[in-house]
Parts: sequence; C-alpha cells; structure tokens
Amino acid sequence: MSDDYKDHYSVLYKECLAAFKDVNSKNSKPSIYADMTFGGGGHSLGIAKEIHLSTVYSVDQDPDALKNGQEKIKKMDMDGRVILTKMNYESFPSWIADNHPQLKFDGILMDLGVSSHHFDQFERGFSFRQDAFLDMRMDFTNEEHLTVSEVLNTFEEEEIANIIFKYGEERYSRKIAKNIIEFRSKETLDRTKQLEDIVFHTYPKHLRYKKIHPATKTFQALRIFVNRELEVLENSLEQLFGLLNDGGILAVISFHSLEDRIAKHKFKEIFQTHINTAKILTKKPIYPSEDEIKENSRSRSAKLRLLQKLDQNSQGGDSDKKGKKKAKFYT
Repeated sequence: MSDDYKDHYSVLYKECLAAFKDVNSKNSKPSIYADMTFGGGGHSLGIAKEIHLSTVYSVDQDPDALKNGQEKIKKMDMDGRVILTKMNYESFPSWIADNHPQLKFDGILMDLGVSSHHFDQFERGFSFRQDAFLDMRMDFTNEEHLTVSEVLNTFEEEEIANIIFKYGEERYSRKIAKNIIEFRSKETLDRTKQLEDIVFHTYPKHLRYKKIHPATKTFQALRIFVNRELEVLENSLEQLFGLLNDGGILAVISFHSLEDRIAKHKFKEIFQTHINTAKILTKKPIYPSEDEIKENSRSRSAKLRLLQKLDQNSQGGDSDKKGKKKAKFYT
C-alpha cells in the first residue's frame, strides 16, 4: 500500500535494552536476540547497534514494514546483524526448528502494539479519523484473512456482539451489533466513517463526547479479531520461552488489559511448569517514564513484563520453605 512507512516510537526501549544488556554482560560470546514485530525497526536496530556483536532475528507480517525494514537495514549497514523475515510471530518457533534447530536466544522481545504507521496510514482502515475501507489486516496481501468489512457484512448479530464484547470489553456491544445489522440491511458496511457513526449514535448522548471516542473499543475489538492477536499471543509465549538460552529473557510489551492479562497468567503458568528454570522478573509490570509519555503520548498505556530462563543446575534465586525458587524482581 504506502511507500512511506511512518516513524514508530520504540516504546519502553531503554527498559528492554537494559534487561537484555544485563544478560549480555554475563556472556563472553556474541549474543543472539529476536524481535517478534519489526515495525519501524527501532527495537531491532537499536539492540543490534547498542549490544556489541549481537545478531537480531526479526519478523513482521506487514508488507509495508518489511519493505521499509529492508531499506533501513541496508542504509544502516546492518545486513547480517538484523535478519528480517516475513511471517506472523506464531510461526517463528517452527521456522527456527526447520531452519536453525541449534539456535537459542539471549532475549526475545514481543512488542504487541499497533505501530503509529497503521493508525496514520488511513487507507489501512485501522483509524476512524479519516474515511477508508474497513480492512485492518496486518498482512493485507493474505486473502485467507477476513477483512473487517467481510466480518461485519456476513457474521450473525450475536457473533458480532460477542466479538465486540470479548475483544473490546464494550458495554454497548449488543446495541452496536443490532445497529450494524440494521445498517447493512440497507447498504454495505465497508467504510470506517460508517462504522464510527453507527457506534457514536449507539452511545447515550451524555457519553458521546468523553475523552475516549465511543468507537475506540469497537475498532480495537475488530482489529484484534481479524488478526487473531490474542490467540496468537497465548499460543506463542511458552514456545518462545523454550527458545531461550539459559539466562535469556522473554520481554512482552502490551498496550491493553486483555494482552497484559494473558502475559501475566501465562508467565505464571510457565513459572509453575518450569519451576526450576523460569523466573518472573517483574512482580508488577514496568511502566513508561514520565519523560517517555511526554515524548510519545501513545506510550501511556504500555506495560512491560519480563520472564527469565534459568540454568536448571544453577543455584540462582532465593528459595522458600518448600524449596521453590522465588523471583528477584526488577523495580
């Protein structure tokens, strides 16, 4: 679509880099990292630049991000240091198993946010600030994935209501779905401004002009659904943890409660399953600094959680009375 990939602010960059550098400082050999969403390349390129002799395997499913990324890698002379491949990160563990079965990582980053590019390139349909086709697929070249327009024009009312409630936590999901069905009985619903108008007028009048636009949760829910974002996240966390070297860190940056809840609970599951080799480093998530939020207001909802893989034979970590290791937490 767009040849102009917008610059993307790398959220919680310093905090992620500090965690990865801490692992690197204990290694005498070159470090290997993975970034599950290249996006604008800030995290991937920054890790390669600032951690000496590091290599970063990075993936993205967005054709715009890939085209821009290859150009940036070449421009910054990072060929061989940053290896960018087209895929949804869900496929990364199997891709590693097929192509680099001996490879283990000192750090794996999952930045789950939608980049500024997606919101600012209105033709992608992620934003309702301008009128555009309701697409919202991260990989807009993949015809196997439904567009939001196809969902809204073919799904039953109850299915649409359930999507908006489950993935957007929208209290007016039933009314919104009912009004969507009513609208599509007269004309095709395929434009962002059509959907925005439906949701806006579904809300009670006294709630239409609050700080958060009434359509925000509905757009979020539909984007998450068509891209299978939560399903992919839940399916991938333990597999990615299994790709870590001893001492390696899995870092997850989330932007809303649904993602953070999955990361939090899955980290606990992994810790309980791998009691001798998993350590939760963040008792509470790490939030962006006030300075970062001033620089980038979109950082305000971000949360970072860290999970470390330990050497099963090491004696690191404190133990409780039952002999289970307690985590040492980042503050």
